Amino acid sequence: MADTSDTRTPAQIEADIRRRRETLAETLDEIGARVHPKTIVGDAKAKVVSNIDHTLGRAYVGVNRVVTDVKGQLVGENGTPRLERIVPVALVVVGVVGLLALGTRRRRG
Repeated sequence: MADTSDTRTPAQIEADIRRRRETLAETLDEIGARVHPKTIVGDAKAKVVSNIDHTLGRAYVGVNRVVTDVKGQLVGENGTPRLERIVPVALVVVGVVGLLALGTRRRRG
């Protein structure tokens, strides 16, 4: 049989009950704060912001890589422009802009 005798004094039992009530009250306060709508919305916002920051960071890295690759194609190791590659690209850009301008002029006229 289990020993059911309690050797604590009534003051010790009351102090123990008081501590347990305080602990329970703190736990209930924490639960209440966690399930409060403002907390839930704040957590959701923080998660969305974190995901956006992560996505933007990845996009920045991707764009930076493309810019670095293009720069590597148009600028030599020593930092000088590679005219043999810049001139054809410039001519293509001028041609495309010219074609777009002609197309716009024909539509208006």
